[in-house]
Amino acid sequence: MSLTLTVHRGAREIGGSCIEIAHPGGERLVLDAGRPLDAPEGATGLLPPTLDRSRPATVLFSHAHQDHWGLIDEVPEGWELRAGRNAAKLIELTGEVRQRPLRRQITAWDSRSGAFRIGPFRVTPILTDHSAFDAYMLLIEADGRRILYSGDFRLHGRKSILVERMMSRPPRDIDILILEGTNLGTDKPCQTERALEDDFVSLFRRVLGRVFVTWSGQNIYRTVTLYRAAKRTGRRSVLDLYTADVMSGSETAPACLGSAQASTTLPLRSPRGCGRSMASARGTLGLAAWPPREPPLATCETTMW
Repeated sequence: MSLTLTVHRGAREIGGSCIEIAHPGGERLVLDAGRPLDAPEGATGLLPPTLDRSRPATVLFSHAHQDHWGLIDEVPEGWELRAGRNAAKLIELTGEVRQRPLRRQITAWDSRSGAFRIGPFRVTPILTDHSAFDAYMLLIEADGRRILYSGDFRLHGRKSILVERMMSRPPRDIDILILEGTNLGTDKPCQTERALEDDFVSLFRRVLGRVFVTWSGQNIYRTVTLYRAAKRTGRRSVLDLYTADVMSGSETAPACLGSAQASTTLPLRSPRGCGRSMASARGTLGLAAWPPREPPLATCETTMW
């Protein structure tokens, strides 16, 4: 008897991913425990009923979008949780913002960890490009079989070279490829982050006053796109508390911004509650193109409360 692979959810819908790989010796890996995108707010009991919770397992979260980790609170207490180092920080931050602090410890790997073992499984995280920072494909090896789980990925982001390298030199001798298919069979238009940056540069040059932009605070590469566009046009970028928290909590995000100058501002409203924000402003980070230009620069702000 060899490995058994079960797609508990995600084969017929986008999001809510939950895939089990069982070893004949009884050990199990669960790839993602995502919250369905159409689940009502506050709904519970959403883990797939086909997933056996009476036996131990280890859950690997491919990235920090809730349709891949959002059922973390329903995962049995005895199950080990693992994710990328920065992805784990984003998951923790999301719990704090939603006033549902994470009650579980997540064992973290990083992009340079290389392969590691979980019982009979050999797991190799492969950093990929996605709108969620610190996203991974996962190569699972056990019992003479090799399974590649793509997680979510894209070819139009700032780190698309990671996907291009994977496609040009994929792992050899893959027995099963589990591939995300969000855009399969569609003609949805697609724009690269670099082209989007050029569009923002054009917009920032046309508009004389402030420009307000709303985007996902966890999409660090979009923040980089806006910062670079602001820098190219001599504008000052001002981030809300939540996005600033995301940027300051990531180990590599500040490096994406080059020689940005940080400054603190008074928070008007905190996504984590007044106590924390007024006491620490880790708070509110302004990233400014430097040196400034006169007259006073327009402002690029986000509103992600």
